[in-house]
Amino acid sequence: MTGTTGAADAVTTPKVAVVFYSATGNVAALAEAVAEGARKEGAEVRVRPVPELAPPQAIASNPRWQTWVDTNPYEQPATLDDLDWADGIALGSPTRFGGPAGQLKEFLDTTGGLWAKGKLIDKVGTAFTSSSTKHGGLESTILAMNNVFYHWGSIVLPLGYSDPAVMESGNPYGGSFVSRKSAAPDEEALAACRVQGARLARISRYVAAGRAGDLE
Repeated sequence: MTGTTGAADAVTTPKVAVVFYSATGNVAALAEAVAEGARKEGAEVRVRPVPELAPPQAIASNPRWQTWVDTNPYEQPATLDDLDWADGIALGSPTRFGGPAGQLKEFLDTTGGLWAKGKLIDKVGTAFTSSSTKHGGLESTILAMNNVFYHWGSIVLPLGYSDPAVMESGNPYGGSFVSRKSAAPDEEALAACRVQGARLARISRYVAAGRAGDLE
């Protein structure tokens, strides 16, 4: 260690950004569970949805989608500043043909400036998702979001079988939920996301403390 111990010890509050797209509120519920877990580990958390980009006629074709757009409780959309600010980043999206929704992807495609400046290197990243079918691409969607972390130079953090709650959900890649008949996330899925958020906050604290102390 070339820096001072005091500098590392000062990093006691990790900063976590939960950035997501939700069409009907299910992914938003998972995002809030991730945020809850992170806060219980002492993190400062920002929960930020990316903007809706779908045309009005597409939204109107699904009553639940229209209701979510009309009643969206989030006032602040995700910005690049949220990513720059954070020590740990959780990305969430419903699965769309085995990958993340275009709304989230478009936001991520604007991060080139941060990437070019090395601002996203050594951030801790994790991902979560929801689909309407059991084999609708849960793992592939999470892996696709993780690909962004690889390009950023971030540290990819899986959920892993890190808690008994995950043994119930059965997905070590990241928090996930299968929404049959438009069901809202159940306690099993929410519990796994809380574990994921707590794990993200905990590991982000370790990494941020190491960076503050200039560990070698």
